[in-house]
Amino acid sequence: MEDPQFTVELAGASPRGAAALKAVRTVTGLSLWRSGQVLDTGAAALVTDVPFEVASRALQVLRQAGVPTAVRCDWCRRSLPEDGSPVDPGPCASRSWETAHCQANSLTSCDCDFCAEYGPLPGHTRT
Repeated sequence: MEDPQFTVELAGASPRGAAALKAVRTVTGLSLWRSGQVLDTGAAALVTDVPFEVASRALQVLRQAGVPTAVRCDWCRRSLPEDGSPVDPGPCASRSWETAHCQANSLTSCDCDFCAEYGPLPGHTRT
């Protein structure tokens, strides 16, 4: 089963200070000049198609520098709340991933066929 990927997005106008430029550069690998251009756009995908853990670390680096960002699940298209906690249970747009297994979701139990056959995924219990 394939894990969902996440995108870290710029969520609005950002201060263009040294800390913000360095944070964007750290997360994206862009030059300082290009990082400034990205910050000026106001809305851009900074990191795409990364696992949840990578997106969470990037979010922390950017927010510590005062850059307004959001993490969006590429399958269910939902954005995680400001505090980085999982979103409320809801439909996931994936055809191969059960809603309870989406890492953007706050569900911790599942009754899907996969969990019935192979056991619950880490962090989940069988209902």
